[in-house]
Amino acid sequence: MTMTNDGIENLAHAIILQAVKDYRKALKVLRRNPRHKESKEMVADCEGFFLSKWFTTLTNIDGKVLIEKLKKEV
Repeated sequence: MTMTNDGIENLAHAIILQAVKDYRKALKVLRRNPRHKESKEMVADCEGFFLSKWFTTLTNIDGKVLIEKLKKEV
């Protein structure tokens, strides 16, 4: 079974969307409890992903801009 370009694009979007959801959730938890260990780790992991070469392979979105936008949103 081969994956179509649409399938690959959908998968890339799903990966990014999940990271955004995880990042938002972790930021919200940290706003209430700044020492929450798992949320700190999730924020660090997501930021690492947003700034990674893999992220730039999946999308043309600027990871730094995305991080700042999500922080302002939350």
